[in-house]
Amino acid sequence: MVPMNSTAMGDMMNSTSMGDMMNRTATGDMKMDKTMITHMTFFWGMSTEIFFSGWPGQSSGMYAVALALVFGLSMLVEWLSHTRFIKSTTNKLVAGLLQTAMYGLRVGLAYLVMLAVMSFNVGVFLVAIAGYTTGFFLFGSRVFRDSSDMLPYEKASDLPPLNC
Repeated sequence: MVPMNSTAMGDMMNSTSMGDMMNRTATGDMKMDKTMITHMTFFWGMSTEIFFSGWPGQSSGMYAVALALVFGLSMLVEWLSHTRFIKSTTNKLVAGLLQTAMYGLRVGLAYLVMLAVMSFNVGVFLVAIAGYTTGFFLFGSRVFRDSSDMLPYEKASDLPPLNC
């Protein structure tokens, strides 16, 4: 490798398109795209992107729809976690396939909620927690169940095992 002095490096940069782009950008000749900033810390506000590029955008109505969607997805994850679809008389193969499909669906929905939370929007974060909490209250807590319908893990502790 041949060492270059600063003059040679400058000449090389000026002769390339990258150097031209840098010079044009610095002088204002080149138009820059308006893109949304990806936050790496929590922020509060409606200007965020969730799931798709440009969605929900700047509209407060679409932001409310996005929050409702995240809330609903997190409640759906809890519902799938605490609902019993498979009867004890079901064939083992069919029961295993159904259980595996439900598990895959639950994990996929949980990852969607996680991706929404990764927008670092405080509103999305709080709505996801509220959805999981409401879902657990409705489908997993003892409030709406008969005490004889207790699951084995509930006899040992107050909370079900965390599946993360």
